[in-house]
Amino acid sequence: MRPDVDAFARALGERLPGSVARHQRVADLTTYRVGGAISVVARVVDDMGLLAVADELRRAPVPVIVFGRGSNLLVADRGFPGLGIVLAGTFEDLEIDPAGGVARAGSAVPLPVLARRAAAAGLGGLEFFVGIPGSVGGAVRMNAGGHGRETRDVLVQASVFDLSGGAQARALSRDPAGLGLSYRHSNVRSDEVVTGAEFRGHTDAPAACAARVEEIVQWRREHQPGGANAGSVFRNPPGDSAGRLIDASGLKGFAVGGAVVSEKHANFFQAGPDASAGDVYTLVQEVRERVAAATGVYLEPELQMIGFDPDPQPDPGPSA
Repeated sequence: MRPDVDAFARALGERLPGSVARHQRVADLTTYRVGGAISVVARVVDDMGLLAVADELRRAPVPVIVFGRGSNLLVADRGFPGLGIVLAGTFEDLEIDPAGGVARAGSAVPLPVLARRAAAAGLGGLEFFVGIPGSVGGAVRMNAGGHGRETRDVLVQASVFDLSGGAQARALSRDPAGLGLSYRHSNVRSDEVVTGAEFRGHTDAPAACAARVEEIVQWRREHQPGGANAGSVFRNPPGDSAGRLIDASGLKGFAVGGAVVSEKHANFFQAGPDASAGDVYTLVQEVRERVAAATGVYLEPELQMIGFDPDPQPDPGPSA
């Protein structure tokens, strides 16, 4: 039985007046800037809003995607026939406590903001987040990392709200072990929402922290492309680099429609102005097959791809 999305949208709109939109372009919510429309998008600003969402999902279940900054997500051109949750309000709160060696951040806080604010306050150890264009919630969901560090290296605990709990839903705390964090993976389900996290750092001179931030920013500018992309497309296989394998297979500059493998970094795929989500998806599949044929290594996508048939990532979870 197909979910009654119209009825769900009406009911949720009554619970969250002015915060529910219909048929919003996913291109406005993701860094690839392609894809179809989301049937219902709710802007949720606090736990009470999430409780209303959970209660309505209990009454009329529909598929759910949680959007962070959309920096690791590709949604098909046919769109998503369900609910997209965008977190704002209290989920954008950020508290830096350099004396205590911790930062407490809502899930909607952009990672570069967390890194820069922590550095300015003299809290070191979080600088690597400046090079990751996602949100705190996405970092927890995907155990995001870069420059030799991962989220689990600095995470104390995260709050996770279980949407399946209906009117009794609430956020519970999980530490890295409870989240099952591994390389670009957690056990956070698609019907759970990361609402915030606490990170451990160390007291340091603000100037030293800022210098490390700028060093990472400069490295990214020199080695990674800008434009419409979602960062790394594939996970690195054990002991190797996905970018190296793609480059060694002669695929830099390889294109499908308006989507192209970056000449600057082969694990970044860029979407041009005329690209479709289908172009990006087909490029991912074609590169995967060609690398396997050339090297014997079958790369696994890091990019979350939703609504494609077959869908290699059936559990969207919260996006980066």
